[in-house]
Amino acid sequence: MSERNTTLRSLHDVGLAAWFGGSLMGSVGLNGAAKQQSGGSWEVGARIASAGWSKWAPVGAAAIGMHLIGSSGLLAVNASRVATQQGVAASTLAKTALTGAALAATAYTRMLGKKIEKACSENPADPEATERQTVETNKAEQHLAVMQWVVPALTGGLLILNALHGEQQRPAEQLHGMWQRYRQLAPHMPNPGDWHLTH
Repeated sequence: MSERNTTLRSLHDVGLAAWFGGSLMGSVGLNGAAKQQSGGSWEVGARIASAGWSKWAPVGAAAIGMHLIGSSGLLAVNASRVATQQGVAASTLAKTALTGAALAATAYTRMLGKKIEKACSENPADPEATERQTVETNKAEQHLAVMQWVVPALTGGLLILNALHGEQQRPAEQLHGMWQRYRQLAPHMPNPGDWHLTH
C-alpha cells in the first residue's frame, strides 16, 4: 500500500490552498475593497487593486511552485498506482489538464492586471494615444472581470480532484481498483463471488 510522503503532500496541499485562497480573496476582498475605496475614480481603484496584487504576486508564485513540486513528486511516487489502479489514471489526467488550465489562467490574469496597472499610472499627452489606450484598457478590464473568477474556479476544481485522490488511496479502494484493472485486462476471469468450492 501507499507509503507516507508527508513533505510532498504538504507542498502540494499548502501550495494549492494558498493558490485557491489567494485568488478567491483577491477577487472578493481586494478588488471589492478597491472599488469601495475609490470614490468613483477608476484610476484610484485600479491603483489600489494593482498595489495589492503586486504585493501578493511573489507569494502566489511561491505557492504555485510549491504545489507543482509536490504534485510532481506525488505523481512519481504513485506511478505504480496510476498504472495498476482503475480510475487513478483518469483522475490524474484530469488533474494535470486542470492544473495546466489554472496556470494559463493565472498567467493571463496577471498579464491583464499589469496592463491595467500601466494604464492607470501613465498619462500620455497624445489624444490619439490616450484614446487607443482607453480602448485597450476597457478590453483588459472586461477580460479581467471574467478571469478573476476563472482562477478560483479552476483551483477549486483541483481541490475537489485532490479529495478524490485521497479517497482512491484508501486500502479498500486500492484493492478494488487494482482488481477492476486486472478484470479489464483479463475480462474472462470470473468474479470472486462466482467462485465455488468443489468437492
